[in-house]
Amino acid sequence: MKIYNNTNLNSKHKKAVVAIGNFDGVHLGHQKVLKEAKIMAKKLKLPFGAMTFEPMPVMFFNKKIKNHRINSLNQKKYYLKKLKLDFLIIIKFNKIFSSLTAEKFIEKIIYKKINCKYVYISRNFKFGFKRKGNLKTLKFFENKFGYKSIITKPYKKNKKIISSTIIRKKIASGKINKANKLLGRKWNIEGKVIAGEKRGRKIGFPTCNLKLNNYVVPRSGVYAVNVSGNNFAKKGIANIGFRPTFNGQSLLLETNIFGINKNLYNKVINVHFKKFIRKEKKFQNIEELKKQIKTDIQKAQN
Repeated sequence: MKIYNNTNLNSKHKKAVVAIGNFDGVHLGHQKVLKEAKIMAKKLKLPFGAMTFEPMPVMFFNKKIKNHRINSLNQKKYYLKKLKLDFLIIIKFNKIFSSLTAEKFIEKIIYKKINCKYVYISRNFKFGFKRKGNLKTLKFFENKFGYKSIITKPYKKNKKIISSTIIRKKIASGKINKANKLLGRKWNIEGKVIAGEKRGRKIGFPTCNLKLNNYVVPRSGVYAVNVSGNNFAKKGIANIGFRPTFNGQSLLLETNIFGINKNLYNKVINVHFKKFIRKEKKFQNIEELKKQIKTDIQKAQN
């Protein structure tokens, strides 16, 4: 998969079938749009690609929104690559780009720069200055700019339309198993292991600590997880929260990996969430905490 951080495409990737969207989570709904676009591209023997935006527009316009993402950009690239795209265009969403009217977006980006033959979007796709562009806008300019817009039917699970918004709510409420079903895989946080206060090691349960950065914040508490890194894949338990027993002040993801005994500081790991075990609580003393951790580990191992 060729990745473009601008719109200067190679000639071999023009006249293509292109799916456009934020694709946060690359969930089952996104996968449906992309797979339908891929089928069309294969049928017509055209290149198949996608266009996405960084940062996510909602985070660009509202700087107060910090914890919003289901996937990091790196993860988004990974999951899109697994769908066997020929290319991915990452549009830098900035003040200049956000000021483009819907018509100028079509003329300058879709027509002049990308020059695609087919545009695949979901029903709720909005674009252009103040999000004034929609499906009708795309249809209106088809003949003028020589493309065809295809609107895919939404993917439904249990008669409900899958969306990134719904998945964020599931994660935030600790309904990880339901979020995973909508994603088509386990939700995971990727990050570099940072040094903590080594309290876990002192009480016999060493942890790898990650900051949440821009990820949506899951419900505080303990989770059964799988952890993967360079040359290893293990089970574990993870605690997300403020560590009230130790009067913690900052939000942190702490993961105890089963059966691994090596220094992972500054290494990138992925914590895959399987199931919510219990909510975070403050313990009276260290012995009470250790007893609870042993119970949590037993549940996670089972």
